Amino acid sequence: MRIVKYNPYNNPFELEREFSRVINLFNKDFSLFERDNVNKYSNIKPLTDTAEDDDNYYLNIDLPGVKKEDVKISYSDGVLSISGERNREKETKKKKSHRIEKSFGKYYRSFSFPKEIDVEKINADFKNGQLNITVPKADEVKPKEIDIKVS
Repeated sequence: MRIVKYNPYNNPFELEREFSRVINLFNKDFSLFERDNVNKYSNIKPLTDTAEDDDNYYLNIDLPGVKKEDVKISYSDGVLSISGERNREKETKKKKSHRIEKSFGKYYRSFSFPKEIDVEKINADFKNGQLNITVPKADEVKPKEIDIKVS
């Protein structure tokens, strides 16, 4: 029996599939989102904790080094979007940077919600680089308890 080395690129369909996979990975890692004819390219994806209870959805978003005025929150068609920009500190003549590991630039994150939320009561709080957003559920989707009468 002869051993044949497998090369996925010998088959043109495999090559196309592999190329599509790489492009899809790139698109997932770098958010490219277009709305209202404006490209919002972000190189930072803020870390987010999401939770919910019977009354609300909760988003806790880490934005260290970002000022409150550099955070933009919008809601449209069931999508809550957080965007902005984290600026690099100016280098002074007295100090030289040897290594910069912090991310700088635009950030963008979006979250889809069901249509049954109370848009007017969405609340956001920003403190110490932590953005906390509370999205209240509409009354028609909240769980209801029904008393059972025994006769």
